[in-house]
Amino acid sequence: MALRLRPYRIHDEAAARVAHHELLADGFHFLLAADEVSWPSFLAANERQRHGLGLGTDQVRGVQLAADVDGELVGRTSLRFSLNEFFASRGGHVGYAVVPRHRRRGYASEILRQSLIILRAEGVERVLVTCDETNVASARTIELNGGVLESTVEFEDERLRRYFIN
Repeated sequence: MALRLRPYRIHDEAAARVAHHELLADGFHFLLAADEVSWPSFLAANERQRHGLGLGTDQVRGVQLAADVDGELVGRTSLRFSLNEFFASRGGHVGYAVVPRHRRRGYASEILRQSLIILRAEGVERVLVTCDETNVASARTIELNGGVLESTVEFEDERLRRYFIN
């Protein structure tokens, strides 16, 4: 598969913002915090977070990467190289998304597979991945990548499935 994970670039702004607005209809934030800042500021903040520089109390070292197929943005992954209380209970080490018009092509599974390689290279041996209990496609993707269901937990008005991948 030609999909590759890479850092966002300056010319990705329009496609990333379109993807963000498309996924908001699903209640999902494609770009984390990008609505609040200019695109160059978002790119700089993403790089600082990758290196663990100037992190807020609610942040951990990690990175958000674009999922690119032949120059087209088809999705993204958000990787956390360590977990704070929030990510340990709810968010996990990886959050991935595929733009709706690119779904059902195996991209989610490939994004997660490549995310696992990056996390392992950063020293994460046991990867926590969560998904909404009703998101059958995501649960299947996680299981196809070796995820073992640890528990189902309730947060506010949602139930999450918690998986670990060794």
